[in-house]
Amino acid sequence: MKAIRIHEKGGPEVLVYEDAPKPVLMPGDALVRVYASAITKDELTWDVTYRTDKGEPRTPSIPGHEFSGVVEELAPGAAGVAPGEEVYGLASFYRDGSAAEFLAVRAEDLAPKPKTLDHIQAAAVPLAALTAWQALFSHAMLTREQSVLIHGGAGGVGSFAVQLANWAGANVVSTAAGNNHDFVGQLGAHEVIDYAKVRFEDELADVDVVLDTIGGDTLERSYGVVRQGGTLVSIVDSPSPEKAKSLGINGVFFILEPNRTQLEEIGRLIDTGRVRSFVDTVLPLEQARQAFEQGLKGHSRGKIVLRVAGQAARSAR
Repeated sequence: MKAIRIHEKGGPEVLVYEDAPKPVLMPGDALVRVYASAITKDELTWDVTYRTDKGEPRTPSIPGHEFSGVVEELAPGAAGVAPGEEVYGLASFYRDGSAAEFLAVRAEDLAPKPKTLDHIQAAAVPLAALTAWQALFSHAMLTREQSVLIHGGAGGVGSFAVQLANWAGANVVSTAAGNNHDFVGQLGAHEVIDYAKVRFEDELADVDVVLDTIGGDTLERSYGVVRQGGTLVSIVDSPSPEKAKSLGINGVFFILEPNRTQLEEIGRLIDTGRVRSFVDTVLPLEQARQAFEQGLKGHSRGKIVLRVAGQAARSAR
């Protein structure tokens, strides 16, 4: 099969488009013919990109972990999907990813592709949407009528978080660049703060939940706006346990996990029009290097997606 492979640690320059062995299935696996694979701009810096879950070196490796495609075959013990079914999902970070024509993935991590999306659009959903869902509902336990501040509401995770928080009935405030205010408002934010002109901590206090997708100084300034007993969730840096305890708040950092049930619910919200997927750029698989280079420049409104199979190219037109 054709694949993007990494033979040594580095940036986009180490990505090679080449022939690779078709993946070998383990018990419980499904073989998926990949039609589209989204990229995560910083995954080339992750240790798991180059090592197994036991810490052993894992090169050459294949990047990309959110995808859409069709089930080709099932290994013994695989259940919940059938050959020929259109699926989307998040693959394990410790195994070869989806920037390839075929992917071996745990069948239990696959969910039916949203019917209203083509493969390109569907591939842009799993990582960002699952991150937002788990941050808001699994860790912050966000409920109706609570207040939530979402940093970076125009970004990949932020755009899903704004939509999901609005769907849950929360009072949604988001930070975003001035040129993204209308966009974030359309997603469901009740108030949008221009982070370049206004310090959010001067405008907000006693917020139930803060979701930090930025890290650094933004995380540090967020402690002071969370109410006692509230939750500060970061997907970038780990909040200081000592500082959180001293302020009487919950500080959470978590590692995203695949989840079929959550993907099924997200798919239903997409198909009913409550949640939208956003694609910034579509490039062919062989241009993965350019895709990662573009991703590192930042400020994309939506995902950068690699088109892998011909049908994905046709359905995106």
